[in-house]
Amino acid sequence: MTVMDDWVTAACAELGLDPAQVPVPAVLNLAKDVAHQVLRPGAPVSAFLLGLAVGRGADPTETAERLSALAASWPVELGTETSA
Repeated sequence: MTVMDDWVTAACAELGLDPAQVPVPAVLNLAKDVAHQVLRPGAPVSAFLLGLAVGRGADPTETAERLSALAASWPVELGTETSA
């Protein structure tokens, strides 16, 4: 097990959730996409929003992909571009 697996297992146990229902790669990709394409503090907020949507019945992987696509289409403001 990785540290991430250990953390997810422990956090799920604390919250009474099934770790098998946690799409870790989708959540991490969402956080990366928002942090790099929108703004860094938006990553945890987006993860929270994903959790709210899933709590209301949305599919976690599909919803994370939709939010990642939104982040990818987010306009880069003039003067904030970074060189590759």
